[in-house]
Amino acid sequence: MDHVQRVHEVREEVPEGTVGPTVFAARLVYFIFGVIIAFIVLRFLLLLLAANQGSPFVDFVYGVSGIFVAPFYGIFGNTPQFGTSVVDVSSIVAVIVYALIMWAIASLVTLGTRNRHEV
Repeated sequence: MDHVQRVHEVREEVPEGTVGPTVFAARLVYFIFGVIIAFIVLRFLLLLLAANQGSPFVDFVYGVSGIFVAPFYGIFGNTPQFGTSVVDVSSIVAVIVYALIMWAIASLVTLGTRNRHEV
């Protein structure tokens, strides 16, 4: 007589329109780092176009993004010259590093889940 073993797979059903906690956490990571990267890209463009630092918007962008770009100053021996057109290499390096950190954290959060495609 053949022995048949039945296996019942139990899946946790998530209500329609909601996401699980791991997907939510990964999306939150993407959002936070996306905002940081957006500020750095704005900084890069404003420095490239020699924006007037006296403008409140430009000063705000420089102030916020400066916090995140500061660890990368001096890597290539140059610092930004406000008011003159400059290619800020530190901003480019910062975008790359923060994008890699974002990817690593989001991958770590969703490690071992089936919902990786929902992120």
